[in-house]
Order: sequence, then structure tokens, then C-alpha cells
Amino acid sequence: MPLRDASELARRLAQQAEAVCRRYLSNGRRVGNYWLVGDARNAPGRSLYVRLKGPDSGRRAAGKWTDAATGEHGDLLDIIRESIGLADFKDVSDEARGFLSIPSTTSEPNDRWEQSGPVDSGSAEAAARLISMSRPIPGTLVETYLRGRAITALQETGSLRFHPRCYYRPGRGPTETWPAMIAAVTDLEGKLTGAHRTWLDPRGFSEAHLGRAPIETPRRAMGELLGPAVRFGCGCDVMAAGEGIETMLSQRTVLPAMPAMAALSAAHLSSILFPGTLRRLYIARDNDPAGDTAVATLIERTNAAGIEAIVLTPQLGDLNEDLRLLGADALRAFLRVQIAPQDVDRFMNRAA
Repeated sequence: MPLRDASELARRLAQQAEAVCRRYLSNGRRVGNYWLVGDARNAPGRSLYVRLKGPDSGRRAAGKWTDAATGEHGDLLDIIRESIGLADFKDVSDEARGFLSIPSTTSEPNDRWEQSGPVDSGSAEAAARLISMSRPIPGTLVETYLRGRAITALQETGSLRFHPRCYYRPGRGPTETWPAMIAAVTDLEGKLTGAHRTWLDPRGFSEAHLGRAPIETPRRAMGELLGPAVRFGCGCDVMAAGEGIETMLSQRTVLPAMPAMAALSAAHLSSILFPGTLRRLYIARDNDPAGDTAVATLIERTNAAGIEAIVLTPQLGDLNEDLRLLGADALRAFLRVQIAPQDVDRFMNRAA
């Protein structure tokens, strides 16, 4: 019989409280009758404690948790929501049912968290929640992924985060979780407007999928994306813009001091917003028809704004393909003749 009552679903999770904690709070450990971890987002630490044994209901029930540092508290459904970055109760109940091997249902109520502010799963608010549940990339699979793509310019990459179990909904079939690179999308004032997810192969980098998870759509964006971008470095009078995160980080591998913006698609590149200080924009072109159209539109907009536009054309499909297959020295030599002479010392020679 379908489970319609959230409290019943939480009760069944509480019967397997330690197993739930081992899966969703893997950075913690058992101490006596409690599971200790840093917070509900699975950060290392000891301030949050989950009761592993106890009655079925009441303050001391199994599965109840409290974060002594923040005063937050709840049950294991809340732990599932926070630890893997889900936005509404239908998604959480599907995940919980999968854990419990209970058949899914299409009639689950979606009002579990109305009082605490449920958000649209594609909104900027949902993007902010996802980013808050992720962590910096040093030492994570994101770093492995980027280095596998020959990207060594990892300075000023605070806009990138790592989530070990990011929710992925395929076109058909059950919902999945995969590790993911999470990118913060911000406007000119630094306000978060969206997020971009790149699901990664947990086995590490491989040429078969270039390090991405073997799923149908390993990259998806959410939030308000038209105009804002993923940013690397602080904006100044000279910047670079392109479509992909990997493209712009490849450029920064040989132009490490040049601030860059990744628009995430050709359509978004053509609409990217310019800082008021911008005087020259380098456009990292992708060698395809969509890239050509985006570059043409962007040049029209820069000319109208009195901004000089210089197009950087790869030898292969994009700058990351050049970097991976031709090497950093070849990419550096190829870009050196394309950028303005006064920008060689300013932005490129620091890579030597």
C-alpha cells in the first residue's frame, strides 16, 4: 500500500537509522547510541547528533537529530533532503522509498516543508540551497576531473563546488545520484542567480566520457541564466568570455591573470552582461555554427557599447580540446599571436 503519511516514511527510516546515516552522513561516525557529524549537509565534525535507538515517537525517538551549533533539528527525511540537495518533498520521498525499497508513487503530497519555504526545483533559491550543500573543490573529484582535462589553472575558482551525491532525474527511469561539479552563476553585482551541474564519473577521468558521468545529459543549469555567468577572477578593463567552464579554465591555464566569464551556452554567451569597467573583451569561440552565431551577436553588442572585441579561435573544436590534445605550450603559442601585444606581458607571461 502506498505510503502517503510523511511521519510513517520517517518512522521506517528511523528503524534503519544507522544505515541511513552511513549512506547520507558518510563523513560522520557512530559514538554509543548516536551518529555524530558536522551538519545536515554531511560536513565533517561533531556538532550534529542523530539518535540511533529509541521509541517510535517523541523527542527521544530514533532518527531524531539536533545540530548543537545552529539549533536546527528534524528527522531523517530532513537529513536526506539536506545531504543531497533536494528542493521539494516529492523528490525526498522518492529518494527515501528507493533507500527502503518501497515502490514509488505519483500521488505523494508535496507540502512537507511549506512552512520552512519550499522552492521551485529550477529556481535561483533552489540553486542557492544546492550550492550551500556543496563544498570547495580542492582534493575532490572535481579537481581530478579538471586535471584530467589538462586544466591546471585552479586559482580563483571559488565559484566551483563539489557535491558527492547530486540528484539527477533522467528522462525515463528512477531518479539517480551522482557526484557533481556545481558552478555558481552570478550577476554583475555578485548576486547568485543560478547554478550549473556537471555530473561526474565516480571512477575518475576517462577519455570515453571525458570524466563526466555516463548519463544522457551530464550537464544541466538551473535558475536565471540570461546575462549572468560563472566567474573566475575579478572583473576589470580586460576580460574573456566563452561558453563552457572547461573552455574558460583552459584559457586561464595559459592566461592565468585574465578574468573570465563562462556563459554556459552559445545563446547565453551572446547575451552576457558587461561590467561598466570593461574596455576589451576576448571571446573564446567554439568551432561550430552555434558558436559562430553567438560570436557575431556578441561583437555587435560590444561595438555598440564601445568595447573592443577580439575573437580567440581554437585550432580544434574548442580551447579545452586544444589544451588536451595539443598541449599547454601549443595553446600558449597559438593564443599569443591572437591577443593584443600589450596584454601578453600583463596576462600571459605569468604562466611561463
